Amino acid sequence: MRFDTSQHMKLGQQMKLAPRMIQSMEILQMPLAELEERIEQELESNPTLELSDGSSEDAGGEDRERASDGDAATDLGEANAGDGADDFARLNEFEADNPEYTDNAYDGAYERDRGSGTNERAEHTPTYSEARHAGERDGKMDAMASAPARSASLADQLLGQWGLVDVDDRLRPLGAQIIEFLDDDGFLRTELGEVADRAPEGVKSDEPTAADWELALRAVQVLLEPAGVAARDARECLLLQLDAIEDQAEGDDDLPRVGTAAGLEAARTLIADHFDDLMNNRLPRIASKSGLTLEEINAGIEVMRRLSLAPARRLVHEQHTAITPDAEVEYDDENDRYVAYLTDSRASQLQINRDYALMAKDRKVDQKDRNFIRTNLSNAQWLLDAVGQRRSTMLRVINVVVEEQREFFDYGPEALKPLPMKTVADRLGVHVATVSRAVADKWVQTPRGVVALRGFFTQGLATESGEDVSANEVRAALKDIVDSEDKAKPYSDESLVKQLKERGYDIARRTVAKYRGQLDLPSARMRKQF
Repeated sequence: MRFDTSQHMKLGQQMKLAPRMIQSMEILQMPLAELEERIEQELESNPTLELSDGSSEDAGGEDRERASDGDAATDLGEANAGDGADDFARLNEFEADNPEYTDNAYDGAYERDRGSGTNERAEHTPTYSEARHAGERDGKMDAMASAPARSASLADQLLGQWGLVDVDDRLRPLGAQIIEFLDDDGFLRTELGEVADRAPEGVKSDEPTAADWELALRAVQVLLEPAGVAARDARECLLLQLDAIEDQAEGDDDLPRVGTAAGLEAARTLIADHFDDLMNNRLPRIASKSGLTLEEINAGIEVMRRLSLAPARRLVHEQHTAITPDAEVEYDDENDRYVAYLTDSRASQLQINRDYALMAKDRKVDQKDRNFIRTNLSNAQWLLDAVGQRRSTMLRVINVVVEEQREFFDYGPEALKPLPMKTVADRLGVHVATVSRAVADKWVQTPRGVVALRGFFTQGLATESGEDVSANEVRAALKDIVDSEDKAKPYSDESLVKQLKERGYDIARRTVAKYRGQLDLPSARMRKQF
């Protein structure tokens, strides 16, 4: 056996994604809110970047690049794209040869390194973002002051209530421990014995019994609001709410009653004794077992509709992110066409500070300061190129969508046509992954409301005549059939297949079941009304 080392020369080509190409993809994929946040961060950290003061004709919100029905997309990005266009061309070639890198493979994969000079600040002329007139209000500070305070968590609110109720001192730490185990809906999903086993040593030192824990749980259920918290299952949650409704009505005759006394009693019977049959809509079986009439059962069900299976959600409301449309589509009456334009006016106002650009070439400035300025100028120019390329790509994609989906804007969702992303990519001469990133998490304000840009790209189904229709159109037809059916004799999935076939849509039963699930339409047995 022999071991030796040697040197060899090998000639080859390998394509790699440069960091700035990765960042270009990230900029393209960002929705408008994230892009504006990114721009704000750059304005704060890069002194060579600023917003135009609005004095030029193309600045401000009135600068809206318009295009429609095949017009060439012209905007700031095409004029100033610079190396950005070449980056996307190389990206398309790379993605074609390396499909495993497409579809958001680089989300968050790289964070820009600004170089060694990021912590060094040269003396510089104040930029637009820094030059504030005396006495001028700070918009960001005003926004922060006007923002609503973050609501307390569910546990904090319930513990606050628990600290004010009148309970035995021996039960107070037990109830606090139970509250810590409630989920977001207010349910106690953990076994009470496990809650006791995981209690702190200070709680265990008093040696509470199983009866103590049960009593503490009952106190939490009865004394805390909203009614239904700390329930261990859906049946117990609904019964706790019924108890609270009856106690509240007895204590104040002026309070509105939730249903009649017969309805409340029927609801209690349904929940306590026939919950499984109720969940499977077996109302005749319930009637035969309980002696209740169908009218009484329906009255009880009507009462139950006012109860909640997530009572704790009333205390802590989910924070919904506001949707900011990235583009708008308007109808042009004179030319009978739809016009699309972008809404990112803030991005269109980005520019490089002229004073810094001159300082980078001034030999009177210290070499260290010039290097710092040049690094930031390079970063600023790259951001301008990436934002311009994003605007150009998005506008071109939206123009194709407006042209291909004209019927949607005229007649509504039922007229949406099949539009694969590959079709748009081929028309624009880009990779399909570029189109995917351009439409990801983007929204468009249209005459039909705010619509997700990705929603215009749907798969197609062939009708009996051979014409392609979108899956949205088939779902709309399915919902119309279910809405108009006789609820006493609802259509089965097989019957829905026949009904759709009569309308020209020949699809399989499993496809009907899939679309029915997507529309949140229950099965025929659950839709039946007695």
